[in-house]
Amino acid sequence: MKDMTIIICSYNYERFIRETIDSALRQEPDRTHVVVIDDGSTDGSRAIIESYGDQLTAVFKENEGQASAYNQGLELVDTEYLIYLDSDDVLYDGAVRQVLDAFERGGYAKVQFTLDVIAQDGTPTGARVPNSQPPADCRKLLESGWLYPSPPASGNAYRVSALKKILPIPLAGGRRIAADFFAIYGIAMVGPIHSIDTPLGGYRVHRSFVVDEDGGAPKISLSIANCQDFNEVIEGFPVRWNALRELVAQRLGETLPAHGNDFSYEKARLCSQVYDAPISRRWRWFAFESGRYFHAVLGNPFWSTGKKLGALALTALCLVPSRRISDYAIRYIANPLARQAHPAH
Repeated sequence: MKDMTIIICSYNYERFIRETIDSALRQEPDRTHVVVIDDGSTDGSRAIIESYGDQLTAVFKENEGQASAYNQGLELVDTEYLIYLDSDDVLYDGAVRQVLDAFERGGYAKVQFTLDVIAQDGTPTGARVPNSQPPADCRKLLESGWLYPSPPASGNAYRVSALKKILPIPLAGGRRIAADFFAIYGIAMVGPIHSIDTPLGGYRVHRSFVVDEDGGAPKISLSIANCQDFNEVIEGFPVRWNALRELVAQRLGETLPAHGNDFSYEKARLCSQVYDAPISRRWRWFAFESGRYFHAVLGNPFWSTGKKLGALALTALCLVPSRRISDYAIRYIANPLARQAHPAH
């Protein structure tokens, strides 16, 4: 029996799916099984997937969302470990070997690894995720309401027996999308996490940060990672945290706090209030609405003192009279790609 299954969850990414599949097939072929689950794509993805023949296992299903693809993939696995690889991301050569070595050195429930952030055309941006590394025992952090630093879906490998204690995901209550959220954080309630602080893959970000609004002058837009709008983070995080609490209670009989702490959520709330805002609005946020944001910075159990001071300094720049300086600081806080965006003149 092979050791690792790479499950590629695919939906309408014909531009990237071949690169993703090729990166998976290059991983330790004697120890790795590749499965592609196409969730009802309407583009040319199916023909590309079928062109690989018996090099992989292909599943074509109706469009039901990421959670459904995660659940079906887990049913198909007969290996000890698995990676859910998004169909626009890539694994670097040797990634699975390093992950298997880590699993074999310890009884981990999950091995996560750093991902390089790449632009839509595959160009490296110079950014990496996550920016901090978690301790092995992330359970205590979740029990106190803190989400631990983790890469997106493609940077996580799971021990299947541990993952089955928290999955499958019930397809109700806000769980159809962002299935990786429940796998990534639910698994920490099951066993220890090991983190490889070396980029073993690429995480593709699709957002275009220079936009032309109504034929006017180009302007730098703002978003968090691949979210269509940073308001999605503000609206989605409380729903997902509550859904995670319910899932943990149902599967494990454990209770998580009513409210979660996550800097990504708090910085999204910050952005929604002060980006491209007059100075009076920015100072009003600081005086009356900034408590949870500063708690996410100062109380952050993963950050060094230097990083906290750096975040505070950037936040202070949001309060200067110059909107240009303020907005630059917000972009730098918000998103690695937005930091590099420059509007045309």
